[in-house]
Amino acid sequence: MSHPGHPQRCNDGGVSASGQIFDTTGFLQGLDRAFAAHTPPQAIEDYLFDGLARARAATDMAAQLTVLNELAGFYRSVSRHDDAIACGDDALDLIAAMGLAGSDAEATTLINSATALRAAGRNADALARYNRALEICERTMAPNDRRIAALHNNASMAYSQQGEYGQAREHLLEALAIAEAASTDPDADVDIASTLSNLALVDFKLGDSANANRAVSRAMAIFESVDNQSNPHVAAALAAYAQGCLEGGHPELAVQAYRRALVIIEQCYGVGSDAYAITSDNLATAEGRLAARDLDAPTAGPDTSRRTAEPDSSLIAVPVAHAQSPAPSAGSPLTGLQLSRAFWEELGLPLMRDRFPSHIDRMAVGLVGHGSECYGFDDRLSRDHDFGPGFCMWLTRDDYRRIGAEVQHAYDELPKQFRGFGPRVRTPRASEGGAGKRVGVFSIDAFFEQITGYPQAPAADKPHQWLLLEESTLAAATNGEVFRDPLGEFTAIRMGFKRMPEDVWLALISRRLGMISQAGQYNVPRMLDRGQAEGAWLAVSEFVQATASLVFLLNRPAARGYLPYYKWQFAALRRLASQKVSRLPHIVDELSTIVRLASAACSGGAQFGEGGKGSSLARTQVMEAIDRICDSIVSELRKSGLTSSDEKFLEWQRPFVELAISDPWLKSV
Repeated sequence: MSHPGHPQRCNDGGVSASGQIFDTTGFLQGLDRAFAAHTPPQAIEDYLFDGLARARAATDMAAQLTVLNELAGFYRSVSRHDDAIACGDDALDLIAAMGLAGSDAEATTLINSATALRAAGRNADALARYNRALEICERTMAPNDRRIAALHNNASMAYSQQGEYGQAREHLLEALAIAEAASTDPDADVDIASTLSNLALVDFKLGDSANANRAVSRAMAIFESVDNQSNPHVAAALAAYAQGCLEGGHPELAVQAYRRALVIIEQCYGVGSDAYAITSDNLATAEGRLAARDLDAPTAGPDTSRRTAEPDSSLIAVPVAHAQSPAPSAGSPLTGLQLSRAFWEELGLPLMRDRFPSHIDRMAVGLVGHGSECYGFDDRLSRDHDFGPGFCMWLTRDDYRRIGAEVQHAYDELPKQFRGFGPRVRTPRASEGGAGKRVGVFSIDAFFEQITGYPQAPAADKPHQWLLLEESTLAAATNGEVFRDPLGEFTAIRMGFKRMPEDVWLALISRRLGMISQAGQYNVPRMLDRGQAEGAWLAVSEFVQATASLVFLLNRPAARGYLPYYKWQFAALRRLASQKVSRLPHIVDELSTIVRLASAACSGGAQFGEGGKGSSLARTQVMEAIDRICDSIVSELRKSGLTSSDEKFLEWQRPFVELAISDPWLKSV
C-alpha cells in the first residue's frame, strides 16, 4: 500500500526518444533515502524538480510520469493541495499521450490524482476517479493486489468526509480482507494496522465503540511488534489508540499517545501540515479532558461528529472526545465552551433534528469568535456579559437563504436558562442584529466576513490582504470548538485562515525580529540612558508584544493558532508553553519578569523599585532578560532552518530569514 510520503508508484516502461537515460530506479531509491532521513521539505521538492527536469531532457515520458506521481504525493503530504491536483492532472495527460488508457499505470495515476482531490476536500471528484481506478484494477490486477486495498482505503476516506460512514466501512472491510490475504505475517503487517486504524475511526463515527476499540487494540499490537517508530502509519494507530483511551476514560494515556504521534508527524510532514494542526488540536482537547478529570469534573463519551483531516491512505488525525459540562456547583470548573456544547447536545440537537430532518446533516455547530469563552480563558468574572446558554450554527449560503430565518426562529425558542445559567446578558454590539452577534444562526461566509472582512481566507497570491489582517483577528476566526461539521465547509474555511502563506509567515517573522531588535535591544537602553521613562516603558511594551507574536509564529499558526488580543496574550503564551511539543516555552516567564520589573527599571528613583534598591538592579535584570530572549530566538531560528547566522542583534537576522521569501515586495528594504 502507498506510504503517506510516497504515492502509489507508477513504473510502466517507456523508451526515451533521446540518447539520454534517466535512472528511474536510482531516482526512487534516492527519494526513499531522503524521506527516511527526514530531509526538509524544500530539499525534497528541489530533488523532485531536478528529477522532472532530467526526465524531460531525456524525453522519457515514463520517467516523467513517475516523477509527477511522486510530486503529487509530496505536495499532498505538505498540504499544498492545488499543486498536488495540478501534478495529478499533468500525469493523467501523459497517460493519454502514452496510450496507456486502461492500464495499471492509469489506475495508479488515477488513485494518486483522486487522493490529491480528496485531500483538498473535492470528494465527489475524487470518488469519480477512484471508481474509474477500481474498474481498471478489478480487470487488470490479481484479487489480492495491495494496490486494490489501498484504493479501498482511500475511497473509504472520501466517503467518510461526506458523512457516508456505512459505505466507508464497506470499503475498509474489503481493504482489510485483501491485505490479510496478501500478507505473509498478518500480526506484523503495517498495512493491516493502518487499515484497522481507519476502521476504528469509522466505527467511532457509527457509534460502535466495541468494534472500534477492538480494531485499535489489534492495530497497536501490530505496531508494537515492529521497530518503526518514525513511520506515519504508527502515528495513525497512535491517534486511533488515543481515541480509544478517551472512550475508556483514560485521558492521561490519550495525551501520551497524541504527543508521540505529533513527534512522528512533525518528522514526516512538518509542523505546517494539516495533519500536525489537527492532531495538535486533538492533543489540546485531550489535555483539557485530563485537566477536567483532575479537577473531578465528570466527562462523557466522545463526540465523533468532528471533522478530521486524513491527508493520505493512513489515518493521522482522529477526533477526540470532549468533556460534557457538569451541572454547576460551588467551585465548579464549568466553562463557556462546556456550557455551549451541553446546551447544543441536550436541547439544540433534538430540536433541530425534529424541525429540520432533511438539513440536520448539513448544519455545522460550535462556538467560535469573539469572547473569552471562545479562547477557553473565561472564569467567574467573565459571566457578567455575553455569557450564558448559546451556540453558533453555520449554514451554507444557499441553505441560509432558504431556511436561515426558520432555523433562527427555532433557535430563539430554546430556553433562555440552562443548568443554572442565563439568560444570556448581551452587550449592545453582540446583541441579535448587532455588528458583533456572537451566537445564533449564520451563513458560513457572512460569519467569517463579520470577523475578518473576508468570506474566506485570502489567496496565497494576495499577501497584501493577509498582511492587513491582525493576528488577533485571525485568532478570533480560528479559536473555539466546532462540535459538528458534516459537510466540512465551515472547517475548510476555518483551516484556510490557519494556513498562512509561507511568504507572509516569513515576512511577519522578519518584521517581528526588526521590532524586537529596535525596541528591546536598541531603544530600551537608549531611552533609559536619556532618562525618558515613558519612552523606555513604551519600548518595553513594543518588545513584549513583538516577542509574544514571534513565539506564536514560530510555533506555526496551522498548528498552534494565533496570538489573541492583548488581554489574553500572556494566558495564551502560558497555555502554549504548557504543551510539551511547543517551541520557546520558557519565553513567557522571561517576558513576565520584564513586565514585572519594567516600572522600576523605567521610572524608579534611588529609593524606588523592588526592596527599595532603586532602578539600577531592575534595569540590569530587564536587559539580561532581553538578551536571554534574543539568544533563544537565534537558537530557534537556526534549529528551524530559518538562518545560518549566529548574529545576536536580531535586525541582522532579517536578511537570512528573507532569503526564503519568493515575492520581492515582501522583503524589507
